Amino acid sequence: MAGLFDRFKKGLAKTRELLNTNLGDLFTAGKSVRQVREQLEEILIKSDLGVKTSAKLIEELERRVKGEADLEQVKQELRAEILAILKPLQKPLAVPAAPRPYVIMVIGVNGTGKTTTIGKLALRFKNSGLSVILAAADTFRAAANQQLQIWAERAGAQLVSHPPGASPAAVCFDALEAAKKNSADLVIIDTAGRFHTRANLIEELKKAKRVTEKALGRKIDEILLVLDATTGQNALEQAKIFQKEIEVTGIVMTKLDGTAKGGIIVPIADLFQIPIRLVGMGEAIEDLADFEAEEFVQALI
Repeated sequence: MAGLFDRFKKGLAKTRELLNTNLGDLFTAGKSVRQVREQLEEILIKSDLGVKTSAKLIEELERRVKGEADLEQVKQELRAEILAILKPLQKPLAVPAAPRPYVIMVIGVNGTGKTTTIGKLALRFKNSGLSVILAAADTFRAAANQQLQIWAERAGAQLVSHPPGASPAAVCFDALEAAKKNSADLVIIDTAGRFHTRANLIEELKKAKRVTEKALGRKIDEILLVLDATTGQNALEQAKIFQKEIEVTGIVMTKLDGTAKGGIIVPIADLFQIPIRLVGMGEAIEDLADFEAEEFVQALI
């Protein structure tokens, strides 16, 4: 199996090519960072590094790189600046020895790879010796339950589900009751693919969170937001809304394999300071990996 750096390098090839080619074209005329500031800002924004984060990176570049800018020096400084943003938020997902059951709620819009991520997590923790219960709280899509059922069988995990249209909060409550009864180590809750601008659906998600925490007697241990790297700036908007409404504790960035928008992970980390737990780079179980900031930055630039 290829190492994480190699998978990052392959997955971020389009983003890296776009960024490096443009930087190479820009810094061949012996100009200073200040002289090419507007063009540089455009390059970084096109690489999905975001307006605010791009401006921040350029300000730091101007401070560090005086006079005529050398391409390799610019790349080196950009790597250092981006690593300074990402490294403090490199926090792998781990289930501690207590409390029990440990509860992970997984949220995000349809199409981000949320249910697949849950299945891979169930396999990962089951293989590490933990007993796992999956809660099928996406009751608005029958296909979601079916997909989760397949993953539950594959992982050897118990599935708690209700008929389509049932209350998501009721599924969460029953999953916790089952976990307590069976002394399960871990409960992973799937939620409906909330379109983040639909207020009524956000309220339904909040209700499921409240019911879960009341039954648990404490806050949910981990609330993972799954974001699709291919959506670029839209992922930034999703992070903004969900963080405001749900108190996200960790991010899973999926579909980093082959997108030209892989840089979006940088402004999300910079603006929201949410720990980056995992990254997805394909369909195989091993393609869901703990985030490693240094490998990511080296593969990006």
